[in-house]
Amino acid sequence: MIAEFITIPGIILILGALVLPLIPEKLRSSVFLIFPIAALVVVFGRPDGYEVTGSLAGLELVLMQVDALSRLFGIIFAATALIAGIYAWHIRDLGQQIAALVYAGSAIGVTYAGDFFTLLVYWELMAISSTWLVWARRTPESDGAGMRYLIFHVLGGGILLAGILWHLATTGSIAVTTFSDFESTAAVLILIGVAINAAVIPLHVWLPDAYPKATITGAVFMSAFTTKSAVYVLLRVFPGWELLTWFGAAMAIYGVLYAVICKDMREILAYHIVSQVGFMVAGIGIGTEMALNGSAAHAYSHILYKSLMFMGAGAVLYATGTTKLVDLGGLKNKMRWTMILYMVGAFSISGLPLFNGFISKAMTVDAAGYAGNETAMLMLILAGVGTFLSVGLKLPYFTWFDKEDTDIEVKPLPFNMYIAMGIAAFLCIFYGLFPNTLYIYLPFETDYQPFTVYHFVEITQIALLTFAGFWLYRKKLGGERIIALDFDWFYRKPAPFFRRIFVNAIDNLFDIIQITVHAFAIRISGQFDNPMKWLNPFGRKDHNAQTYSPPMDVVMAFVLFVVIVLGVFLIF
Repeated sequence: MIAEFITIPGIILILGALVLPLIPEKLRSSVFLIFPIAALVVVFGRPDGYEVTGSLAGLELVLMQVDALSRLFGIIFAATALIAGIYAWHIRDLGQQIAALVYAGSAIGVTYAGDFFTLLVYWELMAISSTWLVWARRTPESDGAGMRYLIFHVLGGGILLAGILWHLATTGSIAVTTFSDFESTAAVLILIGVAINAAVIPLHVWLPDAYPKATITGAVFMSAFTTKSAVYVLLRVFPGWELLTWFGAAMAIYGVLYAVICKDMREILAYHIVSQVGFMVAGIGIGTEMALNGSAAHAYSHILYKSLMFMGAGAVLYATGTTKLVDLGGLKNKMRWTMILYMVGAFSISGLPLFNGFISKAMTVDAAGYAGNETAMLMLILAGVGTFLSVGLKLPYFTWFDKEDTDIEVKPLPFNMYIAMGIAAFLCIFYGLFPNTLYIYLPFETDYQPFTVYHFVEITQIALLTFAGFWLYRKKLGGERIIALDFDWFYRKPAPFFRRIFVNAIDNLFDIIQITVHAFAIRISGQFDNPMKWLNPFGRKDHNAQTYSPPMDVVMAFVLFVVIVLGVFLIF
């Protein structure tokens, strides 16, 4: 049992986090890579139907349960942990290294959890460890963003726990199961808890708030795990919930609108996570085998190209000290390879042919059409236009072009950053050229063919028209610094008022009560410090109670005498 437990892929990474503090600093980054490699080997080595079980307080736990869906997410999570570990190889911050391993291990743990209790434990570990990757930047902005991030995820975890307990009370089981549309209150609570991690609007504001403020390497890990582990749970537990179709389509549109508005590289990419997860959520809501395959494939592709793009943005931040588009431009000669590698991710997320986004996004969009949901299909196509406009054109133009040259001082990048970006870029192109290498791992068999004349013509037309529109209006997309107001306005704006009412006013009330009680206690104790004065009708002050009290040595001698007498009595 112990041997099986420690070879669970997620546990391998978490145990690695416990081992790292024992490793000399110069070797830690190299040892870090051993654990995702080991997890990847185990993921490929476990057959369908493999289980590791246990029990707790009479509940049957399924610590690891393998099928096609869990293996697909296990592969990409372990592989991304390895790539991100290479990208972060130059980092010597032990806290970040431990948090990254726990975070990646917890995400993998979620994908293999066969019961809701095990899933919840990993879920909470993800929240705690990922929060540290925000705080580790050690700025006032990251401190605040990390706290807000943690509050959201504690709230989501609490709602998820409530749903699990409700489900246990009504069914007597904690096994991970598939719910039909609104079959119970427990199902709705679990859905809300998962939706927070999936950044479903309007519960998404933690994501664009925290990700741009995380550490350079921490943001790469965060782009891969939290939302996609939530997508996995939605695929597993809520397929075919029609409500998700419309929330997903709305997310796809909403995210790109904000990406077009925003002026910071990592904030743009963060909003695009909301948009791209929207494609996945919409596919889950459609619920056909093709749509679920599309959602799973797009999650896989998204993790690769989004981590690549965050690595590119992190490289710019490392080299220049900023990701604000208004401060950048003209970097094409100074950061040429970063630009090229980033553009592989940009072409991938835009769904251009021969890149991995093309083979997954097209499947999801086509699934909406085949299901007869033309409205959702149109919304996803429009979101694709906004994707290419914002991250395929606007972001690279104002970062690497726009100016002939720049006087910004550019630091050289650690070589390991290039290696990690190169690996991710290679995989984006590889899967784009050979889609069946991904399709064979999808949860349902598929004969889908993305390489059709129709798809090529459609995406080429969209790309050319989008480029023309961008070129005509490119000056309006750059320009001034802005703060993009989101749904967080609804709790940020009234926050000072509620703080005055429910925090400051209550604090002041307690202060008043404390001061009053303290003063009253002093006055009362002062009145009773010499009771003899109460017995003196003439108010003479020479009567002091202390003069009538026996010395301490007399008292202690008397107490000792009584103890001895009682002891002798009890013995004899």
